[in-house]
Amino acid sequence: MDERNEDYDIYGSFACVYDKFMDNVPYKEWGKYLKSLLEEQGISDGLMLELGCGTGSLTEILADAGYDMIGVDLSADMLDIAMEKREQSGNNILYLLQDMREFELYGTVRAVVSICDSMNYLPCEEDFLQTLKLVNNYLDPEGVFIFDLNTPYKYRELIGDATIAENREDASFIWENTWYEKEQVNEYDLTLFIRDEDGRYSKYEETHYQKAFEISEVLKAVKEAGMELVAVYDAFTREPVKETSDRVYFVVRECGK
Repeated sequence: MDERNEDYDIYGSFACVYDKFMDNVPYKEWGKYLKSLLEEQGISDGLMLELGCGTGSLTEILADAGYDMIGVDLSADMLDIAMEKREQSGNNILYLLQDMREFELYGTVRAVVSICDSMNYLPCEEDFLQTLKLVNNYLDPEGVFIFDLNTPYKYRELIGDATIAENREDASFIWENTWYEKEQVNEYDLTLFIRDEDGRYSKYEETHYQKAFEISEVLKAVKEAGMELVAVYDAFTREPVKETSDRVYFVVRECGK
């Protein structure tokens, strides 16, 4: 495996077609699930941060649900699209171009969320812990952080070493996966063909890396960050994690800085 750049700024060329290829993601259902988890912790409104907000699809849904949203992402191209959505919706969302490993806010928030495997883009355990410590620092007393992770099982058994391709009218992609068991890293080699205004296609290539974290590693980091675990769920359920869970949700709480 090639050495990875510590700057994981990605989604350059892909940003302009991201929503097109993610149109099968049930963001409304994800938003409903997140809101139910938040309400179980007594958080039905107030200021909330989304880390790795991307093009703002979920950010808009949570804003519509009554939360005052801040969105943080490292991709300027993705945030440009998010701000176009904000202009159309009229929601008062603050977007910040920042690295989740060193983000800064003006004050604390009631909750932080990070979904769609954004936390898997953190390249190592040290960065994962650093992000948790920052989240804890910016949470209100007993504030809540909800995040999801793709599991090692998903990378190893479901998508690792698989090739995914999709052809649309004005864009196509080839997504080649390589799973590195020793490093617990999945490499995505993405080739895009995007139709230009003159009808010709331009080719773009990007490489993405996602790190798999064992649940035991996550729980250790949560404790080291000074937070407490509330629950771990098989995604979109209230069921315990199974050996075949491909996505897991964590609910953790600030418990005194």
